[in-house]
Amino acid sequence: MSIWEKQAETMPRDELERLQFERLQSTLKSVYERVSFYQNAFRDQGILPEDIRTFSDLAQLPFTTKDDLREDYPYGLFAVPLSDVVRIHSSSGTTGRPTVVGYTQHDLDTWTELIARVLTAGGVSQQDIVQVSFGYGLFTGGFGLHYGAERIGATVIPVSSGNTSRQITIMQDLGTTALVCTPSYALHLSEAMEESGVNPETLALRLGLFGGEPWCERMRIEIEDRLKISATDNYGLSEVMGPGVSMECECKAGLHINEDHFLTEIIDPDSEEVLPPGKMGELVITTLTKEALPLIRYRTGDITQVKTDPCDCGRTFARMAKPAGRTDDMLIIRGVNIYPSQIEMALMEIEQAEPHYQLILTREGAMDQLEVQLEVKESFSHPKLEKKIAHHLKNKLGLSISVQLVEPKALQRSEGKANRVVDLRQQAPISELWSRF
Repeated sequence: MSIWEKQAETMPRDELERLQFERLQSTLKSVYERVSFYQNAFRDQGILPEDIRTFSDLAQLPFTTKDDLREDYPYGLFAVPLSDVVRIHSSSGTTGRPTVVGYTQHDLDTWTELIARVLTAGGVSQQDIVQVSFGYGLFTGGFGLHYGAERIGATVIPVSSGNTSRQITIMQDLGTTALVCTPSYALHLSEAMEESGVNPETLALRLGLFGGEPWCERMRIEIEDRLKISATDNYGLSEVMGPGVSMECECKAGLHINEDHFLTEIIDPDSEEVLPPGKMGELVITTLTKEALPLIRYRTGDITQVKTDPCDCGRTFARMAKPAGRTDDMLIIRGVNIYPSQIEMALMEIEQAEPHYQLILTREGAMDQLEVQLEVKESFSHPKLEKKIAHHLKNKLGLSISVQLVEPKALQRSEGKANRVVDLRQQAPISELWSRF
């Protein structure tokens, strides 16, 4: 298995921790001197950067949240003058004021190297032709993967998102060997190929590097089978950098965190207590090398776990589980607490099911109601199967859920991130979630 930066990615844990702490101290000093938000936050806690002498002292520092970034919109948390910022990305702002992220040239160089790690871990090499089907523009995915692929010497086709028939034609004509997009769009591409009579085995495609949304193991198996590829996951978030925070290697046993650039904690989302390794909780990230927008104890909202046992690939970085949910995504249905990821995992155990579904939330009086709309293969009768699936969900989840089965391709497909949960209670939509480690 290839490793892009072997010296860094296989560093002994004690050496890695020394490097992390040196970079942490430098980052704390920088934000205290240059960012009024952190200077005020540290003073409110009665703490100075030099008071942080061990990793356990980190718990004395305040958290940073997405709301903090929004309240200081657009440049309030930048640690460098705008003249030193060479690129700006931003979130969509669909659920509120957008978050703005700046990059110095050093930040972009670091980002490029981290994406080179991501691609190499997924099996991409200089000989590959990488089709980037993420959107370009303010979204971090397209540019992030683009420059990383160029860094390892691969040939890059910057197709961007959408225009599915053209995507397939480009794969055929230009010999794409690695596809970069969301997993839901990869499934959509496979369906479009089937409809147009294109056999994936006639393509040069061999790898898929998917991110931008959570996806379950059943979906991985489905994508790999339909497109005849090996598919790996990667994780990131625009506020921290974009893709490149962590990545799956070819062992597919958790996502290696690039710990020389990101210090992670797991906290109880309610008590905010730091949890020991291996416990499930909310992921908190402190950037160690960011210049333009360093973040201290950033609450990601993603529920996961982190462990440090060795991986067969040889990397020594800790691995995080795929997010099991988000702190703001938990549903309470008739007194039962449940994450959408739990529903997805139960649905994917149904042999007759297609990997396409939606969760519809409504309210009748004071009670929330949940309906699952699930695509099934054409050869199966609906009435009996609906009862069977509803019974399966109740056994698995301890909750009675209404099930409506629909024909294949009845649910809307997305060329970007899939919207699995439709909240008709006048609340913000909830993203698809799942967990596997």
